[in-house]
Amino acid sequence: MDYGNKRVGLAVTDENRIIATGLDTVPTHTLIPFLKKYLLNEKVDLFVIGKPMRMHFEAPGIEKQIGAFIKHLHKEIPDVPVERYDERFTSKMAFQTMIDAGLKKEARKDKALVDKISATIILQSYMEYLSNKL
Repeated sequence: MDYGNKRVGLAVTDENRIIATGLDTVPTHTLIPFLKKYLLNEKVDLFVIGKPMRMHFEAPGIEKQIGAFIKHLHKEIPDVPVERYDERFTSKMAFQTMIDAGLKKEARKDKALVDKISATIILQSYMEYLSNKL
């Protein structure tokens, strides 16, 4: 998840955890109901939530909201653990991905698309981290 005050970008992976794919972008206030509905049809082993960090490892202001969200998430969906993963530069990487894919300038202004791509980058990076750790 690429968590934001207004919306959250979501990504999923295949059962073998090889490739991350953008799922959706949902308004932040509808995230818990969205996840509950999603879990009715899909198996989820883990939520990976981006951890925004500044260059000197300082936590930005949104970290308080993310912490509160995670507490609420544990309460509402206690059976799915949460991991955090560094999300520095993912928005810039998402924007560059859009340029590389040939998206026109107007399409690149779509913040929901940027959030979904960012979530995909966070999840893919997390999976690569795990595979390199083994």
